Amino acid sequence: MNGVFKNLPKLGIRPAIDGRRNGVRESLEDQTMGMAKAVAELVTATLRHPTGEPVECVIADTTIGGVSEAAACAEKFARENVGVSLTVTPCWCYGSETMDMDPVMPKAVWGFNGTERPGAVYLAAVLAAHNQKGLPAFGIYGSEVQDGSDRAIPDDVREKILRFVRAGIAVATMRGRSYLSMGAVSMGIAGSIVDADFFQRYLGMRTEYIDMSEFQRRLQLSIYDPVEYEKALAWTLENCREGYDPNGDKASDAARKRWEWETSVKMCLIAHDLMVGNPRLAELGYVEEAQGHHAIAAGFQGQRQWTDFMPNGDFMETMLNTSFDWNGPRQPKILATENDCLNGVGMLFGNLLTARAQIFSDVRTYWSPDAIKRVSGHTVEGAAAGGLIHLINSGATCLDGAGEMVVDNKPGIKPFWEVTEEDQRRSLEATRFCQANHGYFRGGGWSTDFATRGGMPITMTRLSLVAGVGPVLQIAEGETVALPERVHDILDKRTDPTWPTTWFAPRLTGEGPFKSVYKVMAAWGANHGAISYGHIGADLIALAAMLRIPVAMHNVDEEAIFRPSAWAMFGMDPEGADFRACGNFGPLYG
Repeated sequence: MNGVFKNLPKLGIRPAIDGRRNGVRESLEDQTMGMAKAVAELVTATLRHPTGEPVECVIADTTIGGVSEAAACAEKFARENVGVSLTVTPCWCYGSETMDMDPVMPKAVWGFNGTERPGAVYLAAVLAAHNQKGLPAFGIYGSEVQDGSDRAIPDDVREKILRFVRAGIAVATMRGRSYLSMGAVSMGIAGSIVDADFFQRYLGMRTEYIDMSEFQRRLQLSIYDPVEYEKALAWTLENCREGYDPNGDKASDAARKRWEWETSVKMCLIAHDLMVGNPRLAELGYVEEAQGHHAIAAGFQGQRQWTDFMPNGDFMETMLNTSFDWNGPRQPKILATENDCLNGVGMLFGNLLTARAQIFSDVRTYWSPDAIKRVSGHTVEGAAAGGLIHLINSGATCLDGAGEMVVDNKPGIKPFWEVTEEDQRRSLEATRFCQANHGYFRGGGWSTDFATRGGMPITMTRLSLVAGVGPVLQIAEGETVALPERVHDILDKRTDPTWPTTWFAPRLTGEGPFKSVYKVMAAWGANHGAISYGHIGADLIALAAMLRIPVAMHNVDEEAIFRPSAWAMFGMDPEGADFRACGNFGPLYG
């Protein structure tokens, strides 16, 4: 494991109790601590970090009946690197005396729905205290009354606990890590203007910056592991199949292409080492370089100062974002094309919530059913009946994005620890590495080309910065669509057939921007989107609320939306209330 993911955050569980002695507190000890232990068992058995390790839980040494025990719990949580706090109770407790006062730790309270003791009364009272003190907390309350002796966690409570912990652990994992900007602004793309204030105040992250000349220095001085390089190059030449070369009589000769492969592989190793470090560099005499930049995500400017004379970053971006390489399955690295850090943050959110590789795409073209019919003669049906959005990045997307892995008997993307040799083989066979289009990339390189298999549930997100508002998140759930090969080729060749394509059909609701596929495309906040496997919109909404980032657009079912209780105090319009609440409480880190 690299240093970026050492000392992973844990869930802290706070069993709160009625502090009155002479039989009241004593009668509740077993039940209260039992709730805490049940939550710990659920979380550790269900949730994993992106590293594959189970989420650990820390339970307070005693139940918490007053401020002294609350303080002792806080001290233990600080020692144990707790990053998320969940209070559980079956009974009445003293609200402001037992509550969690940490101003930046995501927090929730589960009040047991039982008639023997007023757990719901405590839940309401302590949430009121959180709201009054400006410390938003999520409230968890089962929809059905349970018997006092029932130790089961109801399904609706279970869902909310896991959603809260997933999002909270993501928040805590970002804190103190870095975004590494490799280069600067690419082709005037606003998302690649790396805003240190946003990263610090909203995500608790540092921003690190290097010039692309550092790649040249490391290439020219061979500052990378030579053993790893030989292994990586041999694997690449054996497994990465060359595809279409669009350059005609301007194509590179064999010697130049070989050099582009060698340089592309070296760039992979260099970007990895810049992000997370590599102890092998210290052994080679490069002690400072061995440290890396503690980066949980990064971006590569590439265009144009680099790509006008050097191989592009497509192979590097593809392989680092993929859940396997020449060493087999391994944790993906989040690396944004064109240094679009805002799309990189969207990818980071998706990776932290799902532990899966993320797809980076241009939100390129809306194809109406009529337009598809006009140019190809094909009538789209099913999920594609309302039209499609052509997601196609300019040469790089994780190999997982081909959809060649199988999840629940359908195309999918797996967490790296489930990726098999067959998954790797199928993903590579479905992909061609095309010689870069010299009209875009004068220095050459190897662009990744595949068409994502259909029927895969996905969620597309975009984080944007808006003057006077700050960060805003957009979310669109839907599925991938497979077009007949002939139809795909006709549509694909109208843009650039050397690039990876995902045909996306967002789920329509009949309202607002989700009234039609065209409106989804028209409302999208930027030219890029971050695509995650699965329908994770509800988790993203919870995460955004923790960070105080409002959601401007989503097609998530209202029943699945879970935000801190304070949000209900900002009006009955959920979207407007979200903006008002986020504006009122401000960025999580001030």
